[in-house]
Amino acid sequence: MQDVIHFARALADATRWRIIHLVFDQSLCVCELVETLKLPQSTLSSQLRVIDKAGILDCERRGKWLFYRVKPEFRAVLTALFEHFDSTRSSDPQLGKDAMKALQRIQRREKICCPGPDKLACQS
Repeated sequence: MQDVIHFARALADATRWRIIHLVFDQSLCVCELVETLKLPQSTLSSQLRVIDKAGILDCERRGKWLFYRVKPEFRAVLTALFEHFDSTRSSDPQLGKDAMKALQRIQRREKICCPGPDKLACQS
C-alpha cells in the first residue's frame, strides 16, 4: 500500500507534476530543471526526492551532474493520467512553456555546463 501512497504524493503537487512532464521523454540534469522551472536548487532537490521516493525516476550520474528521466514502466500509467486530466503540453500553457524552455536549454547544454546523459539518452 505504501507504494501507491508515495506515487500519489509524488503527483499531488504542481511543481512535481511539471517536473514529471519535463523528464517524461527526455533526460534533464538538475541545473537544466532549475533554469527551466526558475526554482532554487534546494527546492528542486526536495521535489525530486519526493518523486524519487515513489520510484518513478531513473537517475544517471555523469561526473558532478545528475540526470533524471521517468522510468519506462511508469510511462503508460502517466500517459493515461495526462490524457485523462487533459494535462498535456498542448492543452496546458504552463507545461507548453516549460517544454519550450527545456528544449532551448538542452540546445545550449554542453556550452553552458553539463555533458549530457549517457545511458538515459537512448531510452524512449
